[in-house]
Amino acid sequence: MSDNFETNAIRIQSQRSHFDEHSTPLYLTSSFVFEDAEDMRSSFAEEKSKNLYSRFSNPNVNEFTEKMVNLEGAEAGYAFGTGMAAIYSTFAALLSSGDHIVSCQSVFGSTHTLFTKYFPKWNIDTTYFKAEDAANVEQLIQPNTKILYLETPTNPAIEVLDLEFFGKIAEKHNLIFVVDNCFATPYLQQPVKYGAHLVVHSATKLIDGQGRVLGGVAVGKADLIREIYLFARNTGPAMSPFNAWVLSKSLETLAVRVEKHCENALKVAEFLENHPKVEFVKYPFLKSHPNYETAIKQMKMGGNIVAFEVKGGIEGGRNFLNRIKMCSLSANLGDTRTIVTHPASTTHSKLSEEERNEVGITAGLVRCSVGLENVDDIIEDLKQALG
Repeated sequence: MSDNFETNAIRIQSQRSHFDEHSTPLYLTSSFVFEDAEDMRSSFAEEKSKNLYSRFSNPNVNEFTEKMVNLEGAEAGYAFGTGMAAIYSTFAALLSSGDHIVSCQSVFGSTHTLFTKYFPKWNIDTTYFKAEDAANVEQLIQPNTKILYLETPTNPAIEVLDLEFFGKIAEKHNLIFVVDNCFATPYLQQPVKYGAHLVVHSATKLIDGQGRVLGGVAVGKADLIREIYLFARNTGPAMSPFNAWVLSKSLETLAVRVEKHCENALKVAEFLENHPKVEFVKYPFLKSHPNYETAIKQMKMGGNIVAFEVKGGIEGGRNFLNRIKMCSLSANLGDTRTIVTHPASTTHSKLSEEERNEVGITAGLVRCSVGLENVDDIIEDLKQALG
């Protein structure tokens, strides 16, 4: 393996078959065969490393997972059918009834639903902290707290949390530190360097980067991944070999894609910051971002997501979307195509107004996932939609 991200993203591959193919083939098989009874026994006893069944492992899934482990600087990993499967399985494997989570309040809507609707059924409680109150997070830690969880940058408020600070808190209180690194990707930041024990991704986003397949992955400490693997092996949220093959190919271009996404996003953010119909803009590498210093410390570039407040509240946000011509109206992000979303009326509409305000989703907030089109065309479409 190389010391360079781009080389490993391309050159880590499954062992070649006897056909000596240059590009890894698809292994579309549900199961694998054994030489004899002893081979089968020892394989199931995990005395040897061998694929048994594609719900457990598969050459395509193994290749994708190995790449993600390497790129995040982790010890081990497991890949899932979706990002939410990765998040749910991580918590379900490691938590018991009576445990407690401390989490940043600004999290993805489905993660919030897990914390507030489903986990309480199993006597697992969550205490939220606001990003601006991060300095006081220790006050929320209880004797039964087991996991410290955060996204950075957050979805969709684009808050940036100091990974080094939280890594030290987790170490001091012996907590499992879990980071959703979806918005940054391992190309822009590696939370493991700052003390994260586990890193989760929706690979559906920038890792695929072209809006084709669903996927998720968790990487981190080998002993924790072992627990997650055993849970997933028995509950069945495995990634499909085809999706893993697509995602492994996608990683080959992650660095060049993300760099261009970030260049475009910064130009879009600078344009919006000077537009009279825009109340405010949140982008990590704008000097006006409240966490700018933290962002430049832990991120290589600012990512592809720009959040901005359109004047006129919910109607202002809806009117803006209705006038969009080129950009896509979609709930996805991290695509080659620029996507605009109005969270208050779509992705986070099931939250009450009070809950939305608590996590920074104001009435006119628009999340723009800046794509790879010519940046002048992106800006022109946003300009005409703003009126």
